[in-house]
Amino acid sequence: MQSSDTHSTLLDERREKFEAALEKHVADAVAGPSGAVMELAKHVLLAGGKRWRPVLVMLAYELAGGENDEDIMPLALAFELIHTATLVHDDINDNAKLRRGVVTLHERFGSVKAVVVGDYLFVEGFALGGRFSQRIVGLIADCCARIATAELKQLDHVGDLGTTPEDYYAIIEGKTAGPFAAGCEAAAVVAGADEQTAARLGSFGMELGLAFQIVDDLLDLLGDERMGKPRGADVIEGKMTLPLIHALTLSHGDSRRRLGELISGFNDGVWEELIELLERSGSLDYASVLVNNHLTRALDSLLTFPESELRDTLEWLTRQVMERNE
Repeated sequence: MQSSDTHSTLLDERREKFEAALEKHVADAVAGPSGAVMELAKHVLLAGGKRWRPVLVMLAYELAGGENDEDIMPLALAFELIHTATLVHDDINDNAKLRRGVVTLHERFGSVKAVVVGDYLFVEGFALGGRFSQRIVGLIADCCARIATAELKQLDHVGDLGTTPEDYYAIIEGKTAGPFAAGCEAAAVVAGADEQTAARLGSFGMELGLAFQIVDDLLDLLGDERMGKPRGADVIEGKMTLPLIHALTLSHGDSRRRLGELISGFNDGVWEELIELLERSGSLDYASVLVNNHLTRALDSLLTFPESELRDTLEWLTRQVMERNE
């Protein structure tokens, strides 16, 4: 495998191409009939971020044999706009103050306008996706329907100490992993790949997305300044993440009662006690094991492709998630 600098350079090149396309799309929209809405939307669209989803779409397209950036860019834009739409709506539900280091739209312009912006971004994403075949339109539509279903399920389980691992996986498959999978599979279709190749890339995206979300949940609990939010923010918002669910399932009597109290009334002052209980139940280690299982399955799908610079970069990216977990 090539050096990490080589892989970072390749990812940066794709990211820069995407940023240029996004900036042009925003500028064109601002100058068009929907300019007033895009003027608000651009505050979150152009706030930066790692752009993992569109970059994955671009790399999956190339790995599947695609050669023309112009052919795949509308799809990469579609998935990023749809993803941003979900962030705008999530921030309203969570009453979040910041997103990507900038004030959230609902804090800046009010919840009513933020809802409109989120709806607009969904429409923009669908319009871009609509340039492709019916199969791709179907993949995007199914992905968005699953996002909505998962969001409702998550809202139903806010602060629910009886949330099961099955509930958790239904939520993250719909909200995080599903869009990863749909983006990779749709990219393969744009490249003209066969059904098997598209399915393999979809499986890679699903497993990578599952691992990515569980790692985010662990970092939220353990504290990581790169997350851009205080440790335990998900617990404060009542989100039932995998380590919490696992610990609640295994704990009994006074331990479970205390764990429930810490989760329901969480603040930074009880963080150490909560982590101690999670470590005692093996829940942090359990989540880490599942991360590595998902990443191993992601690599199993990826490594069926012939060795190439692109495959090596995707393998390196997958292993970076492993290291992030460690």
